[in-house]
Amino acid sequence: MFSSVIEKRNLTYSLLTLIVLVVGYGFVRIAFSATDSFPFTQEIVLIILGTIATIFITSLLLNRQTAVEIEKEQSIRLFELKSNTFHNLFDLLEDMMMADRVNDSDIVRLRFITHKLTVIASGPVLEEYNDFLKRIKTLCDDHSFLGDAYEFHQALASLSVRLREDMLGSDSVQDLGYGKLDINKMVMKNSEII
Repeated sequence: MFSSVIEKRNLTYSLLTLIVLVVGYGFVRIAFSATDSFPFTQEIVLIILGTIATIFITSLLLNRQTAVEIEKEQSIRLFELKSNTFHNLFDLLEDMMMADRVNDSDIVRLRFITHKLTVIASGPVLEEYNDFLKRIKTLCDDHSFLGDAYEFHQALASLSVRLREDMLGSDSVQDLGYGKLDINKMVMKNSEII
């Protein structure tokens, strides 16, 4: 919504600049004809028209720069919010995995993180998270992850790859030469090493 207001404003400034230039050209033609004998007057008219055109163009550029800065700030805030939420999710999952028993407060915290993810995460992340929750639910039917570490880490690896894509973008420079499956396999290998 905000960017459409900026775009309308930019369009208005562009139209005003065009009108000033067209009217200015007509005025210069008339002024040049009327002031043939006074070259100093012609120079003053050109200076005034140049100043007005410069003011309009500068305001157009400043508005565009402002819009870009606002988008950048919004992107930074969203990135920080995603990062914090994803870290909270990983911390909770670590606590759940380390505990002897998954209790109701862990489930409530997981539900709240689910709601936070709904606000900030992309569609593919929400789909993968839904699959992750289904796998977690079947794994902790006995209120414990004991003996289910491999399946848990497999589900977490898939989710981690989606979260990474959501934060860095699907065609991140860091992924050069690696596909989603390659990264998923590396995450699993890293989990199995330890």
